[in-house]
Amino acid sequence: MVKFVAGRLVQMVLVVLSVTLLAFGALNFLGDPLFNILGAIADEASGPEFDEVRNAARAEYNLDEPFLVRYGLWLSDMAQGDFGRSFANGTTVSEELGRRLPVTIQLMVYAQVLALLISVPWALWSASKAYKAVDKVSTVVSFAMLGIPVFALAVIVFWLFAVRWNIFPTRFEDDTIRSRLVSMFLPASVLAVPLIATYQRLLRTDLISTLQEDFIAVARAKGLPQWRVLVRHALRPSLFSMLTVFGIQTGALIGGSLIVESYFSIPGIGAGVVEAIIRDDFPVVLAIVVVVTVIFVVVNFFVDILYSFLDPRVQLDG
Repeated sequence: MVKFVAGRLVQMVLVVLSVTLLAFGALNFLGDPLFNILGAIADEASGPEFDEVRNAARAEYNLDEPFLVRYGLWLSDMAQGDFGRSFANGTTVSEELGRRLPVTIQLMVYAQVLALLISVPWALWSASKAYKAVDKVSTVVSFAMLGIPVFALAVIVFWLFAVRWNIFPTRFEDDTIRSRLVSMFLPASVLAVPLIATYQRLLRTDLISTLQEDFIAVARAKGLPQWRVLVRHALRPSLFSMLTVFGIQTGALIGGSLIVESYFSIPGIGAGVVEAIIRDDFPVVLAIVVVVTVIFVVVNFFVDILYSFLDPRVQLDG
């Protein structure tokens, strides 16, 4: 177990370093950081006063240093929680993340909770009716849910439930816990729809396979009701595929939040990275890349740990 955890921690560090190096290189080589900091003053204005401003900006952001030195300095500051200052408004990026990150995490957790609450009972029911007419209808519905693009679904549910029927607010509200939950329900539901279909399909398939095992036949021979056989005996060993995808879907959730947060006016990191890219605000983009990468690798790390709890036969030896 210790060897496994140590190995995964090394992998996590290597992934974060690789992603941050690529992001830092792309944002530095595909644009001029000095121009993004100073605008036209960077290369059009002339005179001693402008030269002084340019030199001060280069010194502050280490732009005169070689690329790897700049990357190392930025990485060192980041490890201490200093993500620099926004090019757009001069505020610290840490403050921006502190304001936006909790909102996105709440939205992601909300979407995952909705997905699990619907997909698991649905999969259990479908597996109990495997290959019958109701299961075939269920399959059609799940594939339809997978086929709807997130951006199209966001437009539809927003227009129906917020604009036309006025059931939910059109803008994000966080005055109280209740108002936040209500205003996040539509965007969380939009993010949850493809997750529901994915989890349901995977779990249903694994449940059908598990129900053919000998220990299930023994449980049935004892006269246990069908629901107890499904929940107490078949569910846990059937969760591996769904759990793996649960970790991977963290990335998909963050990608979906780029659309959903912008459309529903939710001030999370999804909307923040869109705004930062439009403004070429490199420090904000880099900070969000780091945060997203860390969230992804940490979630998948804990998913690996959970395998041994689902099935003691799984040995985490590396």
